[in-house]
Amino acid sequence: MASLPLRHEREGVTLSPRAAYEAALRRKSIRLAVVSSLAFAAAVVIFVPMAPGWEAVRTAFFNWDLLVETFPKLLQAFLIDLMLFAWCAPAILVLALVIALMRNISSPTLFPLKVFAIFYTDLFRSVPIILTVYIVGFGIPGLGLQAPWNSPYLWGSVALTLTYSAYLAEVYRSGIESIHKSQTSAALSLGFSQGDVMRFIILPQMVSRIMPAIMNFMVSLQKDVALLSFIGPIEVLRQANVFKALYANFTPYVGAAILFLCITIPATRFSDYLIARERARRTG
Repeated sequence: MASLPLRHEREGVTLSPRAAYEAALRRKSIRLAVVSSLAFAAAVVIFVPMAPGWEAVRTAFFNWDLLVETFPKLLQAFLIDLMLFAWCAPAILVLALVIALMRNISSPTLFPLKVFAIFYTDLFRSVPIILTVYIVGFGIPGLGLQAPWNSPYLWGSVALTLTYSAYLAEVYRSGIESIHKSQTSAALSLGFSQGDVMRFIILPQMVSRIMPAIMNFMVSLQKDVALLSFIGPIEVLRQANVFKALYANFTPYVGAAILFLCITIPATRFSDYLIARERARRTG
């Protein structure tokens, strides 16, 4: 009976029959994916311009000259988005960890802190983020605070931090609870304090397990920074609105989308890589 080849001829690497079959199957899948992708792209290129309103859409959304003219200003405004993200992200990571630790308190003496953490997560996960941005961004400066404490940059960042930390705290909590209780018991029997168990045993494992989820939150945060345009900051979405009103054309929105894609696509691919690596580590 003929058997599958045991040697990969191109690379000169010996493979088992099963590995050779799986390699051939992968090559076939790649060929099919390439062909189907090219066919889809060709269909878009051929059939979309045949639509009756294509010329109007192309003029309104894909005006190359206007994109070139407005892109430098959009890029400059996008730096504001990056700045807001840069100081919101660390604050969210720290506050979410504090809330998660408060939710895991077992001491009766500290029970009010646990109640506060539960109320906090329920409150900010229940209210749409745009409402939180409006209430905090307009309400607190409305108290008559003086500069710089009335800045929309400040209170918009606070609104994002409050909302995202509530969601991320639950991710932290699930990561903490995924660590088997036997590890805590073993560490306590060796003389570790509760704080040392959390610091040296639980948190390092928790971080490695939830890192993909954290990356997904960071990708979402980078996009949601644009919501602060509704309360005043001249970031990329607000700047695109200005150009749209000035030129009566939607191309600046496409330019803003391109800038977000340049950040979010690499970050998303990195998140996928972390998920695949964690899956491979768990399955051995």
